[in-house]
Amino acid sequence: MEEQAMLLTISQFQVVEGDGTHPTISSQVSQWLKKVFGQQPVPEFEVNTRTVEILYELAESSEMRCREAEMLIEDHKQKTEEYSSDGAHLQEVLLQAVGLQAGGFSKPTVDLLSALEETAEVLKLRDTSLGSYMPAINKLTNDVLEAEKTDRRLQRELSAVRKKMTATVVLRKKLEDDLMKITHIQQVEAATAEERLLNMDFMKNKSRDLTCRNKIAQEKLDSRQMEDSFTHQATLQLSEKITALKEETLPLKKKLEPYSDLSPSPALARVKIEEAKRELVIFFINLVLFWHLLLLLLLNIIYLCWI
Repeated sequence: MEEQAMLLTISQFQVVEGDGTHPTISSQVSQWLKKVFGQQPVPEFEVNTRTVEILYELAESSEMRCREAEMLIEDHKQKTEEYSSDGAHLQEVLLQAVGLQAGGFSKPTVDLLSALEETAEVLKLRDTSLGSYMPAINKLTNDVLEAEKTDRRLQRELSAVRKKMTATVVLRKKLEDDLMKITHIQQVEAATAEERLLNMDFMKNKSRDLTCRNKIAQEKLDSRQMEDSFTHQATLQLSEKITALKEETLPLKKKLEPYSDLSPSPALARVKIEEAKRELVIFFINLVLFWHLLLLLLLNIIYLCWI
């Protein structure tokens, strides 16, 4: 049989003929919905066999929980009455045992007894005897001392942490300053390195240019068949030889200094004069040759530069 479905409100909710739903179940669901929503309107829903069965199960479960809650409330009320009756009985027995009446206490006494009772509850004592109070107070005192000890330890740890934090902040500031200095130095070094690189490129280009010019000048000198004695290297070697000769003559001059005041014989004097003349001529020739070579070298250099 095909199920018929429609949207109904609580006022329109009724048994649709042929939907297979029992009238009692539908009425129970309708009453439960009215009870749940009260004065508020019930939201529209689709009425069919499945929805009615689900709502019926919810209604039964809700009513069962309500009954259980009512039974639990009644049980608590009964236990409250029993505890109140037992408390009144015990209070009467206690007052009779100490020879007092219920209305025979003054207000300060009642306040003191209430404070004593509250203290016992706070300290979780089984009774209000002095033997129960003293251990509890001692334990409470020990807890206070232990808490103060813990507080002092935490204060010391907090002070140490603050010192470490201060040192860390100072170190962080120093590291930041060092980092800024290093960054500045790196920037300066990078600029210097870039400048040196540019200078290196310039020097490389200049070196290649000078090498090429030197090669061309050497080829020109080779083509003109210039003697090796006119080169700069030969001039330097000749200058070194002249310097060596001067150094060799110095000991001889020192040896002859003691005899400089003596009157030599004419024959020996003539011999010495001839030797001195020869040495002077040789020195003069070497000096003229040196200046001649140096002049030739300068002329070659000037010629090469002019070319």
